[in-house]
Amino acid sequence: MSRPNAIRPASLVLQGRGGSSPYFRAVLRRVSNLFTLVLLIGVWQLISAVWLPRVDPYMAVLMPPPTRVFKTGVELISSGELEYHALASLKREAVAFLFALVGIPIGLFMGWYREVRAQLDPVIEVLRPIPPLAWIPLSILWFGIGDQQNEFIIFLGMFFPILLNTIDGVRNVDRHLIRAARTLGASEYNVLTRIVLKAALPQVVTGVRIGLGVGWMALVAAELVGASSGLGFLINDARSVLRTDIIVVGMGTIGVVGLLIDAFLRLVVRLALPWSIPTR
Repeated sequence: MSRPNAIRPASLVLQGRGGSSPYFRAVLRRVSNLFTLVLLIGVWQLISAVWLPRVDPYMAVLMPPPTRVFKTGVELISSGELEYHALASLKREAVAFLFALVGIPIGLFMGWYREVRAQLDPVIEVLRPIPPLAWIPLSILWFGIGDQQNEFIIFLGMFFPILLNTIDGVRNVDRHLIRAARTLGASEYNVLTRIVLKAALPQVVTGVRIGLGVGWMALVAAELVGASSGLGFLINDARSVLRTDIIVVGMGTIGVVGLLIDAFLRLVVRLALPWSIPTR
């Protein structure tokens, strides 16, 4: 005997409401991926708002709860201050990135011509291990405190990952492709630009992604000591007045902006180089 008022299984309910659609499953999967993040924020809220005020009130001031951080972030966005500092940092990142792209043609020639690599490799290997932050005192003396000094530090962080990945990409090109192009009468210029460069592009893009990440971290560090604007300056200025909530907002903005930069670059790669996307 059927029971019309019986509760249907949850899977059937979801299926009847579109739960079987790929879009719904994709949304559900993305939401479930946020479980750990939400759990960590909840633990952070309990520790900062409930446990620390009872155990150590001083530490409670130094570790603001997420609710206070969110409120401060809304205030900074409403006043335009957060946007101002974020745009200042992004401007420096963009200018330095344009200069750092010189690593692609240099890497192309170093990877293709043995004589060029023999001359430049000792110079690169001496300079590459020096951290960008070690250049800050010298860059301040050269450029003063301002955009040029910060852009120089970002450039150093970006240049070497782009250069080295370009060299490896060129040297790892399938030699059969090069021989086939030469057999068909391709000139040296055509082989270099239409075969080697295109085959090396996936690894070049990897170098660009790494370079942008390293440059973004170097930028914030440079702004901590040599800037009058930017997210690094915002964090350092908040430290001087013991505004840990602003510090956390600045740190969170750095992470979100870095994530968006990488996501945008991956989207460009997906559209421009679909054949280089991994199958898994």
